[in-house]
Amino acid sequence: MTVTGPTPDVVDVVALGESMVTFLPTRPGRLADVPSFERGIGGAESNVACALAAAGHAVRWVSRVGVDGFGDHLVQAVGAYGVDVTAVGRDPERPTGVYFRTAGDRSTDAHEVAYYRAGSAASAMSTTNVDLSVALSGRVLHLSGITAALSGNCLDLLWELTAPRGGRPLVSFDVNFREGLWGGSAGPEVLLDLARRADVVFVGADEAREAWGLCDERALVEALDGPELVVVKQGAAGAAAYERGGRRRLPSAGSRGLVAKFPAPLEGTHFSPAPEVQVVAAVGAGDAFAAGFLSATLRGLPVRERLRHGHLWAAAVLTVPGDLAVPPSRGHADRLAALGEDAWGRLRLGPGWTRAGKALEEVRTP
Repeated sequence: MTVTGPTPDVVDVVALGESMVTFLPTRPGRLADVPSFERGIGGAESNVACALAAAGHAVRWVSRVGVDGFGDHLVQAVGAYGVDVTAVGRDPERPTGVYFRTAGDRSTDAHEVAYYRAGSAASAMSTTNVDLSVALSGRVLHLSGITAALSGNCLDLLWELTAPRGGRPLVSFDVNFREGLWGGSAGPEVLLDLARRADVVFVGADEAREAWGLCDERALVEALDGPELVVVKQGAAGAAAYERGGRRRLPSAGSRGLVAKFPAPLEGTHFSPAPEVQVVAAVGAGDAFAAGFLSATLRGLPVRERLRHGHLWAAAVLTVPGDLAVPPSRGHADRLAALGEDAWGRLRLGPGWTRAGKALEEVRTP
């Protein structure tokens, strides 16, 4: 039986998934050599929630944490960004997940991550202990493939949330393929099926090759034949969005749109190069990109503008040490996103570029 309560207020975005306490090294080096760590928070869906709330959107995070100090810290830290955390359950029998990582780029062989999440409170999320009416109470529901890999119960929950139904919010799905979490099981096939049930899908070109052996983007989009939008991230090169038309509208605030799933041809292809960024730490950029894209989607901006806002929000995270950063102000981001192709191509974004009140001409260009 599904847990239910009073009908929740409709918010802009509900993000559902595990967040963990992150321990960041105080200096570069192997985990075996780092003497001390600083505490932070990390989690794909909560990262998206925090960024959107910091930008002024109404956001609700749905998850579970342990009845422990780490759980207290997560709820307080995510809530401090302005996220509604009232739907975060507490599990007296399971701990809050934690992980340690080195200071290097996650894409290098030298990078190390040590997860302590097996049997975590979030891995026990299910259709019986998560209130589905709360999970479905946003104009957008943001999910990721990480949740699907945590347990069979978590996967069942995602099947339920992505099922076609009247009044379903726009479902945003970040593939986030993590081979280590799946343990060589049928993860790629599961992720492909879940992605086909979503409305907007975010996937890296590299993870599409790794998970599905799809090197051609057209073949990838044909395989993902369900979503209205497939956003393919190409790293520092940029991102492309493949759009299908005639499908459904984004629910307005206070209302719900009807899911109308039927085959539709590709209507348009959009590409936006990424600006050049002086990278401080290459962590959290994918989550920030999704948040920026969804923020622009909620505002009804054209797809090209959504891609540019995704790049700008990703650049905000890339130019700080941690997984989270306050995104650029709406006005500042809008001015940059409106640049002509030549001016956009000359952008050079370094640490501090998002400072409030920084004029457009102060962004360093050649």
